[in-house]
Amino acid sequence: MEESASSGPSERIPPPLPNRHLPTGPRPPLPKRGGSGRFWMILSILLAGFLMLSLLFNMQQFVRSFSLGASAVGSKRGLQEVQLDYRHSRNKIAVIDVTGMIVGDAWDGRSYGMVSQLQDQFDRAANDPHVQAVLLRIDSPGGEVLAADTISRAIERFQEDTQKPVVAYLGGLAASGGYYIAAPCQWIVSNELTITGSIGVIMQGYNYRGLMDKIGIRPQIFKSGKFKDMLSGSKAEDEILPQEREMVQNLIDETFTRFKEVVRKGRASAQDRNDQTGRPLRDDWEEYADGRILSGRQAFSVGFVDELGDIETAIQRALDLADIPNANLVQYQRQFELGNLFRLLGETESRAVRIDLGMDTLPVEPGRLYYLLPTVVP
Repeated sequence: MEESASSGPSERIPPPLPNRHLPTGPRPPLPKRGGSGRFWMILSILLAGFLMLSLLFNMQQFVRSFSLGASAVGSKRGLQEVQLDYRHSRNKIAVIDVTGMIVGDAWDGRSYGMVSQLQDQFDRAANDPHVQAVLLRIDSPGGEVLAADTISRAIERFQEDTQKPVVAYLGGLAASGGYYIAAPCQWIVSNELTITGSIGVIMQGYNYRGLMDKIGIRPQIFKSGKFKDMLSGSKAEDEILPQEREMVQNLIDETFTRFKEVVRKGRASAQDRNDQTGRPLRDDWEEYADGRILSGRQAFSVGFVDELGDIETAIQRALDLADIPNANLVQYQRQFELGNLFRLLGETESRAVRIDLGMDTLPVEPGRLYYLLPTVVP
């Protein structure tokens, strides 16, 4: 009997394998990443770019300081010298700007205020032997009494210590405190259309007692003396003592007297330095120191400015007073520091209780004295 042709289990032919080839059709789209991931990726790239720029800039400053000397290009509080106009000269004219409201430094010292920045710029100009003069460009309606007086004294001290002239150029607006800081300068140039003058002092506040009475609110005040609540906005009209008005007015008059002394002394000193070639004060100049605003041409006729012209006139006058044929124009600016960026990002809003009267944009604070253009005060 013949054996079967079929073999045993081990000899069986295995079944065909299934087709494991990938499909030939289009591939399905990949899932999109979330928007937040893309944002953080862009932010990381920007921060890395800032870091690289800061490193390159600081390296450049280090090389310049090493090659030219710390006295010429060293920085103070992050100030660096920037070339505004290169005129192929070793001499320099330092251009210092006073723009906007004149305010003092923050009490906590965290911010680099206007007064400190201006003082540091004058110190840089004083310590640089190549700086032969300073051009002070003013475009300001004025500001705080103490801040304006501090800047004025710094200018006066700079000229006395260094014998370098300061030429003030009055821009579109140089009124009240803006003129206060120009008065000690050796020469004052103004455009004939400049708004200036407004010599005087102002203090303002708000009395909201009438509003409180309408809504049924009465203040309760406990004080150590009868004048401790002077200038309080919650006092009724009949509660304001005549002595209070007299004391406040005396304070205003005393500060106003200081303003006129600065003008008188500054213009007389300029006449002496300029060998009587400048514009002297007119005999009746105090009649124009009543708070009125003046055009540049009117100020010139009274003797508040020495010359009418533009910025080029002021530059040429600085060259003449310094007795040099030419000079490069330089300016001192704050250099970028990456630490300031991180500090800005890390700042949190201070916790404070505020009364919102809808007057957040007002440039003045109640109870402060100001050399300020009256149109700025509401």
